[in-house]
This record gives sequence, structure tokens and C-alpha cells, in this order.
Amino acid sequence: MATTSDIKNGLCLNHNNDLVQIIEFLHVKPGKGPAFVRTKIRSLMSGKVLDHTFPAGHKIEVVRIETRKYQFLYNDSQGYHFMNTSDYEQTFLDEKLINAPQFLKEGDMVDIMFHADEERALSAEIPPYVEMEVTYTEPGIKGDTATNTMKPATVESGAEVRVPLFIDTGDKIKIDTRNGVYSERVK
Repeated sequence: MATTSDIKNGLCLNHNNDLVQIIEFLHVKPGKGPAFVRTKIRSLMSGKVLDHTFPAGHKIEVVRIETRKYQFLYNDSQGYHFMNTSDYEQTFLDEKLINAPQFLKEGDMVDIMFHADEERALSAEIPPYVEMEVTYTEPGIKGDTATNTMKPATVESGAEVRVPLFIDTGDKIKIDTRNGVYSERVK
């Protein structure tokens, strides 16, 4: 068991039967009254961010979390299948545990967060930017870059993204997976 003096950014702990990660913290010693630690915590299960205050010296249960690189293989009715590239161990995850499953394509590398003591997968984080080829979009007009008009385009994973008018079928684009928007054209 650790205490509030061991709190640091990124620390994972068991709090109210939920796994949470410390995003930021502040030790406060007011002039009157006992000291306390004000924290901002994110639930690893639901992704919610909460503010919580711990009294100074409060016991906390630290949880060991490991992040491992896995390669995406395919998805089916069981879920999304991944393979550890170092020992070829396979695991599968439910779609709700992946931050942007619509942008996964075969062979992509992802970071899977595991509860080290239970060997249970908690979440999968794909890279913040992915490069994909546009498989279908309406034809664009050359030189039509004066306006900020967007059109729908389907990428190789099957996801639909809004792109500028000058993007054509076969172009490679960079997509921000955090919000699912077009970032730039890749040459």
C-alpha cells in the first residue's frame, strides 16, 4: 500500500472499484486545516475524467499497468484480433476497448494496455495519425482550393472521412484518429 505522498502523473491505482490513472495532481497545505492532495483522474474503463481530493497520508492501492506493442490481424464476430510481435501470442479485444477501431487496417501496430497482475487487456490505443488511401470519392476539380468546402470520402479501412474537394480516389491522406478528421495529403 502506498500513500498520497507517492502520487505522481501517470500513476495507476484502484479507486472505488475502478482502475484510474492520475492525470495531474497538486499537494495543498492550507494555512488552516490539514493538508490534502487535489487530483484529476481518468477512469481506464470508461475514459471519464474526474476531480478527486485525497486527505494527506491517505492509503492508496497502486496497480501495475504495462503497455505492449501488438499488430492488428483481423476482426470477426469474436472481436478484434491482435498479435504480439515478439512471442506471436494472440489476443482479441472488444470494439469498445479500442479508441478508433474504424481506422484499423491489417498490419497496423497498436499499444495495448494490460493490467499486469491479472493479464487482462484494458484498452488499445492506435497511433494519433494514420495514413490511408482513399478508395472512393466524387471526382474533384483541379485547382479548387480557394474554398474550405469538404466532401465525403471512403478510405481503405471502410471509414468515411470529410476531405477537401481536390482529393481524388487513390490519393493517400493523413487522418487524425483522435477526432477522425482529415489532416493532410501525403505525397
